[in-house]
Amino acid sequence: MVEVPDDLLYSKDHEWVRIEGKTATVGITDYAQQQLGDLTHVELPDPGDHFNQFDEVSVIDSVKASSDIYTPISGTVTEVNSALSNRPEAINTDPYGDGWIFRMEIVEEPEEGSLLSPAAYDHLIDSDDE
Repeated sequence: MVEVPDDLLYSKDHEWVRIEGKTATVGITDYAQQQLGDLTHVELPDPGDHFNQFDEVSVIDSVKASSDIYTPISGTVTEVNSALSNRPEAINTDPYGDGWIFRMEIVEEPEEGSLLSPAAYDHLIDSDDE
């Protein structure tokens, strides 16, 4: 069973974002981590880097493949989850908690309209599994 929390927004590339004021916390979804399998390495962005919506931000390596991570929202990286350098498997065990990847300061108007609601994301992954 794939977990899709109701308090997040999602991208079609299987990233999630939690928006709290001007801060966006980003990670990959439970579905994405299940598809990748056991994670072995997370390349983190650098604080201070600015990205536009859907830019490639980092790469995650697993026993199965490497996967690019895209930012679901524009902004400047303010913090990275450096614990993932030693424990990338935190994404496998807790993708929406300890497995967050980076935080950004939102510098543009929110682009939430181009993201998916929990129900729309659930529909997307249901159609992926068919």
